[in-house]
Amino acid sequence: MKTDPKAGRVAVIGSGPAGLMAADVLSEAGVGVDVYEAMPSAGRKFLMAGKSGLNISHTGSTHDFLMRYHDHSGPFHNHVGAFGPDEVTAWMEGLGMPVHVGPTGRIFPESMKASPLLRAWLRRLADRGVRLHLKHRWIGWAQDGALAFETPEGAMTVTPAATVFALGGGSWRRLGSDGAWANMFRQAGIAVDPFRPSNCGFTVDWSARMRDQFAGAPVKGVGLSAGGQATREEFAITARGVESGGVYTLSAVLRDEIDAAGSATLWLDLLPDLDAAEVARRLEAAPSKQSLSNRLRKALKLTGVKAALLYECADRDALNDPAQAAQAIKALPLKLTGTVPLDEAISTAGGVAWAALDDQMMLKEKPGHFCAGEMIAWDAPTGGYLITACMATGRAAGRGVLDWLARRAAE
Repeated sequence: MKTDPKAGRVAVIGSGPAGLMAADVLSEAGVGVDVYEAMPSAGRKFLMAGKSGLNISHTGSTHDFLMRYHDHSGPFHNHVGAFGPDEVTAWMEGLGMPVHVGPTGRIFPESMKASPLLRAWLRRLADRGVRLHLKHRWIGWAQDGALAFETPEGAMTVTPAATVFALGGGSWRRLGSDGAWANMFRQAGIAVDPFRPSNCGFTVDWSARMRDQFAGAPVKGVGLSAGGQATREEFAITARGVESGGVYTLSAVLRDEIDAAGSATLWLDLLPDLDAAEVARRLEAAPSKQSLSNRLRKALKLTGVKAALLYECADRDALNDPAQAAQAIKALPLKLTGTVPLDEAISTAGGVAWAALDDQMMLKEKPGHFCAGEMIAWDAPTGGYLITACMATGRAAGRGVLDWLARRAAE
């Protein structure tokens, strides 16, 4: 087994936004950094996130921004509060990437693409002497505490001055985020919360008609609610359930309800611009000789997938009564029977427990070893919150390494 001590240099394992931000902080301070990546290229999940426009952060007050995160702790709040939307914007502009803010407050690079931003970032890191080692998969700690890797040249161990783990969560295995590190951490006595899907789709026991005729259909102009939370976003029907948009926004509360009760109810408001009284009035005024589908179409413009959802989830006989039909249209219960498989989720909750870390992101059981990004037990919706938190915790880990190295040098 080849040994590469990398004396005085810091190892960063993982080349997503958390790992690269840790390397950014460290290299800016003049520390030598080696970034190890299991895949053949850097930032694969980051690039995938930007495939339809890289939503890197979101405008809003610090308080409102932080309230979008679930299952957080004090240190997490502090780190994201110290590197939120304003700081992300300044950081992008420092890379020569102008910022575009969308109508809903989402922050993008002006190019809307992830690849130019990633190239500029990697170029800056390389100019500072950061070395990127591709196809280097971390496989645990050697008996002497060194980091062990599988590489194209064979097995290798590294003994760096400090280590930042930025290994990702448990979804998108094909992009390198497989969660395989969790068992190695547990074996080392580090508390790791089980992975759970987040920003994910859900399964529904559709009728054959619903599945065959409407799989792939977007559902627009609706309100969604669950667990005391509400949103007005579109979502999509799939052959096995629902996904996208508002479903992702409410995924944490829906997932928790399924974990607790075995199923969850997603409440749909099919006509959010009308109140129940107006819906009932319009149906009452429709000629009684018309069929139900014609009354819904002519009185309410309720057709297509929306009408299909109403027939799917409401009592068909009750729909002939205007008051009961209005109640169903405004609060239609859609039963969700489960989540999609973990690997298909956009992100995962769970990971290294906050109790296993100190306030500077260092593992209490492994001095000199720090964690960052989605591998830590926090949860967030899409909309820029995921990437911002990865970058913020990467920054915090990098600063934690600098403080730890300074203390060691002073001893």
